[in-house]
Amino acid sequence: MPYTPILGTLCYVLDGDRVLMIHREGRPDDLHLGKYNGLGGKVERAEDVVASVVREVREEAGIDLDAPRLRGTISWPGFGADGEDWFGFVFVADSWTGTLVTENHEGVLEWIPRARLLSFDLELWPGDRFFLPLVFDDSVAQFHGVMPYRDGQPESWSVSLIPSDALSV
Repeated sequence: MPYTPILGTLCYVLDGDRVLMIHREGRPDDLHLGKYNGLGGKVERAEDVVASVVREVREEAGIDLDAPRLRGTISWPGFGADGEDWFGFVFVADSWTGTLVTENHEGVLEWIPRARLLSFDLELWPGDRFFLPLVFDDSVAQFHGVMPYRDGQPESWSVSLIPSDALSV
């Protein structure tokens, strides 16, 4: 059986040591209700993943990313509300233009200190603790993981790391 996941993007917008997060409290039917999450969403049929992350951040935060950087990918079999498989492209961005909005139809945008985000005292998806440190780890050029979910919980985590020095010329 072929693997046909929903493709998505996830972006962590940076401002120094702060990370822009959305506190998902806007829609009662939201799978992410109550959780803090990076910005992003589904890749549309006629766009590449960079165009998708730029569009999603513009729609959710009102800003235009200058040069989002791919940090890694994650396959989330069984993650969706009805057990759908997701495949996510994880980006960081520290350069943008425009005026940031403070909320949208999905929730409130908040700048969270990176140290607080990585202390995991916010309401996050349980699997975030496995990959979030890799997003901000300069010794890792990219990570590519698989995290099967069942009933809203990760069952396992496997990851391949490409160290930063592997990309040196």
